[in-house]
Amino acid sequence: MLQHLPNALTLSRLLLAGPLGYFILRENYHWALGVGLLAGLTDALDGLLARRLGALSRLGAALDPIADKVLITVAFICFASTGLVPWYLALVVIGRDLVIVLGAACYHWLIGAFEFSASRLSKANMFIQISFCALVLAAQVVTSIPPLATTVASAAVLFIAGASGCDYVLKWSIKAAQQRRKQKEK
Repeated sequence: MLQHLPNALTLSRLLLAGPLGYFILRENYHWALGVGLLAGLTDALDGLLARRLGALSRLGAALDPIADKVLITVAFICFASTGLVPWYLALVVIGRDLVIVLGAACYHWLIGAFEFSASRLSKANMFIQISFCALVLAAQVVTSIPPLATTVASAAVLFIAGASGCDYVLKWSIKAAQQRRKQKEK
């Protein structure tokens, strides 16, 4: 029973995207911040419990980044819809992920199966995006947070999204070229 707890926590995080978006769109930032913090807690716990319980699974490995991306996408779309962030910022964040997913699909279709793993830069990207979302919500609740903080954080989001997106495109293009050469040599 306990071996299913990490995946249950990941699924609950995925399901929290709806309430998060709802509260942001309703401009109920106290509740949105609470839901966001709960999602962060489930994110920390699912990985910790999976390692401690020896309950690492392919399902969990696939669901974890999906839950993260769904939450981030919902947050950025809702932030942009309510004017908390500019649309270009939301589009850069979402566009980066679409390029990566489309690139992975093309690689699979043209080259073959592959083992995908997040790079350090991609993990830093996710950390910065999650921190940014928490900051945007906290700034709506705690009025003493200066607007400059979100402006600087926006720049960090743009930079890391661009850098990590380019990193994926470059690395996977090189892998694709290498695989193509190996396939032609056979």
